[in-house]
Amino acid sequence: MSLDIYLNYLLIAFLTITSPGAAILLAINNAMRMNLRAVLYSTLGNLLGLLLLSTVAMFGVGVILKTSPLFYHLLKWLGGAYLVYLGIGQIRNDHTHLELNSNTKQKNFHAWDLFRKGFLVAATNPKPILFFTAVFPLFMEQERSTWIQFAVMTGTFLAISFASLMFYGYLSTRAKAWFFDPVKLRWFYRISGIAFIMMGIGLAVWG
Repeated sequence: MSLDIYLNYLLIAFLTITSPGAAILLAINNAMRMNLRAVLYSTLGNLLGLLLLSTVAMFGVGVILKTSPLFYHLLKWLGGAYLVYLGIGQIRNDHTHLELNSNTKQKNFHAWDLFRKGFLVAATNPKPILFFTAVFPLFMEQERSTWIQFAVMTGTFLAISFASLMFYGYLSTRAKAWFFDPVKLRWFYRISGIAFIMMGIGLAVWG
């Protein structure tokens, strides 16, 4: 994978992962109700769920790339359309007030329960599997190893996910008033939405 393609992928992955969703809200609640160690356990479960989804997607997309150039180009168009769809959804997103669980802080918790909940949040979320199957082909080069490219993109996705969830957990205990300001969150949605749309059109049309 060339550097410019990787950097484009890095931008899309970053915007996708850092946009508040179920995994991020789980990390925030665990931090608010317990501590960052609890966030770590749920995050590790989340990463395992994402790895499972990526592995399933890898086998399906890998077969398509090797057997049908037509399906390869179709996947690129579908991936571009999916990014545009995500962008429109981001711009129209009105979830500018994150609902946090403000229950009494828990001192005791079970690591396995947190790990399992993080895993289920990822494994049952349709967004990651759509990302892996629709977006990955946009950045894959047919002349290079499918498995290595999947490994690089999956590893990057997992690394950003880990950093993002831990960062959100930390911010929820340190800078909640600033970070969860509705105006700032609305502008984040708008800017990331425009980036999704531009990238989706560009990758689908020009590659």
